[in-house]
Amino acid sequence: MCGILAILGCYDKTVTKRSRCLELSRRLRHRGPDWSGLFVDEAAGVYLAHERLAIIDPASGDQPLFNETKEIVVAVNGEIYNHEALKAGMKAHQYNTQSDCEVIAHLYEEIGEEVVVKLDGMFSFVLVDLRDKSFIAARDPLGITPLYLGWGSDGTFQLTLFVKFVTIVCRLAAFLQLFPARICSCHVFIFNIGIDLAGSVWFASEMKALKDDCERFVTFPPGHIYSSKEGGLRRYYNPPWFNESIPAEPYDPLILRHAFEKSVIKRLMTDVPFGVLLSGGLDSSLVAAVAQRHLAGSKAAKQWGNKLHSFCVGLEGSPDLKAAREVADYIGTVHKEFHFTVQEGLDAISDVIYHIETYDVTTIRASTPMFLMSRKIKALGVKMVLSGEGSDEIFGGYLYFHKAPSKEEFHKETCRKLKALHLYDNLRANKSTSAWGLEARVPFLDKDFVNLAMSIDPAVKMVNVKEGRIEKWIMRKAFDDEENPYLPKHILYRQKEQFSDGVGYSWIDGLKDHAASQVTDKMLANAKHVYPYNTPNTKEGYYYRMVFERCFPQESARLTVPGGPSVACSTAAAIAWDKAWANNLDPSGRAATGVHDSAYEGDAPADSAANHKSDAGLINLKVDSAVLEVGA
Repeated sequence: MCGILAILGCYDKTVTKRSRCLELSRRLRHRGPDWSGLFVDEAAGVYLAHERLAIIDPASGDQPLFNETKEIVVAVNGEIYNHEALKAGMKAHQYNTQSDCEVIAHLYEEIGEEVVVKLDGMFSFVLVDLRDKSFIAARDPLGITPLYLGWGSDGTFQLTLFVKFVTIVCRLAAFLQLFPARICSCHVFIFNIGIDLAGSVWFASEMKALKDDCERFVTFPPGHIYSSKEGGLRRYYNPPWFNESIPAEPYDPLILRHAFEKSVIKRLMTDVPFGVLLSGGLDSSLVAAVAQRHLAGSKAAKQWGNKLHSFCVGLEGSPDLKAAREVADYIGTVHKEFHFTVQEGLDAISDVIYHIETYDVTTIRASTPMFLMSRKIKALGVKMVLSGEGSDEIFGGYLYFHKAPSKEEFHKETCRKLKALHLYDNLRANKSTSAWGLEARVPFLDKDFVNLAMSIDPAVKMVNVKEGRIEKWIMRKAFDDEENPYLPKHILYRQKEQFSDGVGYSWIDGLKDHAASQVTDKMLANAKHVYPYNTPNTKEGYYYRMVFERCFPQESARLTVPGGPSVACSTAAAIAWDKAWANNLDPSGRAATGVHDSAYEGDAPADSAANHKSDAGLINLKVDSAVLEVGA
């Protein structure tokens, strides 16, 4: 992953502004430690900085990138997997690098802003057209890469006076009936123009580069483009599932399998050492199994060999470590496992919150082990990893989905989860790894794969123990190949466990105990006065909020973090599925009690998928009076 910072419409021509841009870009250097680039056009009011993590064409792919005439300049964070196909489909262009991102400048030259719908990959970019001083910024369909939008503090005083003046004039004109009402109502339109004229527009990969110099900043929404010509944002990604209409396509396991394999294969595009994050759960195990199966003969294998490297993290003796080791032995990866202690995790919390830029409890719980593991992986010389994020949102893999009352509710919840993924797991996976200059790629969130999976009748995604279907059954069935198995049967049907739980239950318990030592009962009782927005209701949440506010005290920063009640990672709407959940709003998977196989004993048929795990050797833990079989 790279880091980008763009300041547009800024006509400060002093050396101070250039120096400030470099200083702020330096805050993103962890994302791209390999090279720094800066493009400045004072006449156009453009400052475009880039911190590079070199994955494709490390020798000559430094950014910002240009078209032949250098009239179009672009800074990109991400990977464009179809860059070679795009090049083949365009007229001849002169390319200065072998970078996958340079194609964006040339494609824009040919088709303009429609460039965003042609890209297949994960990306955030800012492109400036110096011919007319216009610009666009865009983020990939599901927000795999982060991006923030801000408005500079330059011109704020003038903006305030301008808005007040326009409002007073329009109201006075309306009162005196000097103009038709429709003309007076245009003051809103004029106000928007005032915003554009009042100050600079900023974009950055992380809000730490904006927080001190922007009057206001927001999360750039996934699947959107910001166009200076249109004066704002518009959504370009409009798949059928986005309006939450209920799909009815039949389930074909081979079509689903082939689509996922294609997604993994295209993400083997790399010129640097790479590996896979392997927790031993279904999602990461499938990613690893497919990658290992298709690695031989690929360009990556010619450079780095036919053996895939896999990595796992956990407390000593955690269930994830055991399962991951078994999967690695089965598929033949070069496996490394990393241990951490609860104290090491607690010591890292401040750094984790600074890097991931959230105070969401579940995200911090899961980010910390990933943050620690990423540092170890980078120390081995690895710069890119495949990861399993997104499957639970697409297929309803979280444990609370067992209680979905209908296929309609099931599907709508998966849609809600996907739309918010950029605020949770995508944010965690990207920023936890990028903190150490490591890139995470997520095959489950391939645009084509998501559109296919979300078109399937949700009835076949639902848990039905009597028919032998546990969560994510359709993915398990798709890869249940008796003749040429991808995974051991009990791993293929290993039940869901959230990452923050699977690394070891004492991790979450240790977090809660530490928070209790830092936050008093009186502090929590007065939380609504100290933090009126997204008021924390637990000592753990209060502790994270304190750390976050020290790093990001701005109102805009706290507003980027979502709120609302949740149980076992649900949205607020899904809490209504079970009346008991309203009194147990714990984001941990342990809150969804009574949904593991042990809760269905006597109900499942003898040949059900659940019984494939009879000899799994998984660890049974007694938690909150419910026996949970641990598996991520």
